[in-house]
Amino acid sequence: MLLSVDFPSWLKPEIIPGLPFRWYGLMYILAFGTAFLVYRRQVRERRFPMSEEELYSLFTWGILGLLLGARLFSALVYSGDRYILRPWLIFWPFENGKFTGLMGMSYHGGAIGGLLAVIIWGRVKRFNFREIGDMYAASIPLGYTFGRLGNFINGELYGRVTTGPLGMVFPHAAPLAAGEEWVREATEKTGAAITGGLVNLPRHPSQLYEMILEGVVLWAIIWFFRSRKPAKGFLIGLYFLGYGFFRFFIEYFREPDADLGYPIELVKNSLPTALAHPPLSFSTGQILCFGMIVFGIAWIFAVLRLPDHKPIIVYDESGGKQEKVKSVEEKASARNRRRKQRRKLK
Repeated sequence: MLLSVDFPSWLKPEIIPGLPFRWYGLMYILAFGTAFLVYRRQVRERRFPMSEEELYSLFTWGILGLLLGARLFSALVYSGDRYILRPWLIFWPFENGKFTGLMGMSYHGGAIGGLLAVIIWGRVKRFNFREIGDMYAASIPLGYTFGRLGNFINGELYGRVTTGPLGMVFPHAAPLAAGEEWVREATEKTGAAITGGLVNLPRHPSQLYEMILEGVVLWAIIWFFRSRKPAKGFLIGLYFLGYGFFRFFIEYFREPDADLGYPIELVKNSLPTALAHPPLSFSTGQILCFGMIVFGIAWIFAVLRLPDHKPIIVYDESGGKQEKVKSVEEKASARNRRRKQRRKLK
């Protein structure tokens, strides 16, 4: 009995076959556009003193920092020594005379690059980084869902082999030797077909797991706290903590890069990485996510102790001066008092 589904055959990386326009690139555009719209909404609902021109400038530099960091980190950390002797190929979008785009982008590199770009922009334009960073933290996850959807469409970054009902057969997954005992057992359980002694077993659609948890769920959590945060900069720490936690967990369902494996193995094991991820073996992604968790917790503790940590939820209409700021709850309470007073007068 087949316990999995096939990857949709009609879903191709190219939007129009034969033309160099890919869904992955379009997903990036949708991600940036979504994050921009969510950010602009926050600027307007808070009456934040940032002009439209400054908003576009902030996102331009943030996106450039993100793309630069994502590509450099991917090339230097996840691509081995491929670019050591030919670093100019890091940003070369062609391979064997064919346009491929920039293949390989690292989330963690993008986070570092984007963070540095926003910090520098804030210093130059004299904006409080904790405030503009909080609005970024409440904008990025929802846009991030499109990035993982692009990975799914490409049929890449799939997870480990599974015999459960959530398995999916990815066409580009590495076929496994049917002679191995664990492969044979998984083949019998899933009903997968053996061709030439090889079998393509169902995998966890870990891209979709990430899309839901790191995108939709994380955004919902941060969006809930945007008007309830205890301090300026709190959402930045919550973002790093939340993303690091969700990604660390999902890494147990992903298959690590073959050339990287598990850099940290507290207990040595001989299990194939395509089959199992032992709890005490940690992938490169998990190591980086652990760093994000630690950074997020440390950041939250730090901002709660800063002398000017009081959160600025909504700026006063008279010019955005901080001493005239009122929270959403305070404004709602004031509106209710005014309504009651009007009823008494009637």
